Amino acid sequence: MRYVAAYLLAVQGGNSAPSAADVKNILASVGVAVEEEKLTTVMNELQGKNVEELIAAGLEKLASVPSGGAPAAGGATGGDSGAPAAEEKAPEPESESED
Repeated sequence: MRYVAAYLLAVQGGNSAPSAADVKNILASVGVAVEEEKLTTVMNELQGKNVEELIAAGLEKLASVPSGGAPAAGGATGGDSGAPAAEEKAPEPESESED
């Protein structure tokens, strides 16, 4: 994620095609260590692609993900915990102590 974030920062800064060195410089400026293998993977995936188009495609994918909606079955709603209601005890008759 840090590599993508640094890449996007470079794009926002006006560099339409940041290099691995650009990403490394951004990460180094905030003290983040760079793992070459991960950086290479990200750079290979982003090479030659338009960031705005990638973001738009990602948003379309997110739009198809279900979110919110009806609560799960058996979920507590309105304070109903699913526990049986406490029954009221009948008053105990007073003992007859008068003879």
